[in-house]
Amino acid sequence: MGLGGCILLIGAGAVLAFATDWEMDTVNVDLVGWIMMLVGLVGVFVYMSIARRRRMVVPPTTTVVSAEEERRYP
Repeated sequence: MGLGGCILLIGAGAVLAFATDWEMDTVNVDLVGWIMMLVGLVGVFVYMSIARRRRMVVPPTTTVVSAEEERRYP
């Protein structure tokens, strides 16, 4: 799930938790909203940790050339 999906979950969960007054006998809509927001936040943190790992800069390795190789390839 990408960052957009996580933000969508947080927004939809906030709407269910704070902006609705639905009453259902079988489902607690407020709890579903809180769960959606929690899953969205966990997704954002996981996405950010993966994105940070991808951005790590690894310095290029230098090749060691021996004196014998320099004589063969002038």
